[in-house]
Amino acid sequence: MTDKPLGAKSSLLTLYDLHSHTTASDGMLAPEALVERAVAMGVDVLAITDHDTLAGVAAAGQAIIRQSLPLTLIPGVEISTLWQNHEIHIVGLGVDAAHPAMTALLAAQREKRLERAMIIAQRLEHAGIPGAWEGARAFAGEGVITRGHFARYLVSIGKADNLAAVFKKYLSKGNPGYTPSRWCTIEEAVDAVRQAGGQTVVAHPGRYQLSAKWLKRLLDHFVAAGGDGMEVASCQQSLQERILLAGYARERQLLGSQGSDFHMPCAWIELGRKLWLPGGVEPIWRDWPTQSAIQPSLF
Repeated sequence: MTDKPLGAKSSLLTLYDLHSHTTASDGMLAPEALVERAVAMGVDVLAITDHDTLAGVAAAGQAIIRQSLPLTLIPGVEISTLWQNHEIHIVGLGVDAAHPAMTALLAAQREKRLERAMIIAQRLEHAGIPGAWEGARAFAGEGVITRGHFARYLVSIGKADNLAAVFKKYLSKGNPGYTPSRWCTIEEAVDAVRQAGGQTVVAHPGRYQLSAKWLKRLLDHFVAAGGDGMEVASCQQSLQERILLAGYARERQLLGSQGSDFHMPCAWIELGRKLWLPGGVEPIWRDWPTQSAIQPSLF
């Protein structure tokens, strides 16, 4: 690794992907395979942001060191929160995985995930789909069980052709496996990330199916809670949406982040793809330390 500051190159030359998942949550690549793929895709700086866990970060960092990969790893987490009956995801970047505030929050989130998964399995069983718990557990392996694992199981037994169809038919509101979440608040997520030395980002703000009025309310609430930034750029996004989100970020003096939200190799979402920030948006990484300052602190 070099001592060159992360911000020394423009984002056109240094490729940041600050939202990705491994088998520690609902991703399909092991941490070691994810960092290898990131390098193959030309990513320079990668954040692993599994759902409510930092379990994949250490293995990824060790793989980078062992193979001398030209990749800077940012320890991150995607925290599920509840706001106005909407599930909103808050990404924490550069967090200390061992900080008591972070470990306490994630332990509570894991309990909520386990409880939710058990109820989903029960409801699917009542709907005539047995074995959902065992099926989801098999897909999750040692990772936390998510709705994505139930979706993969339902596809595997022929209940739908793809994951999107499963969510629409079985796991969304009003359908057999739907189970309301009981996540932490945005304030609790922001506070834990801040105590753990990290920055908070509203993940994929364009995906919550909120009207412009309600999306602005969400962002204002996040700012009032002490949030730092928002994801402006993703690989599966129209130019119009990116420009709109950039305007929202500038209006609220939120830093801009970018990420693929990579879960698995597929045709439409890929590590590093189409990730750039529109002009006038200050990047979340503008004040980050040098690579040499980040790397040794991780492992």
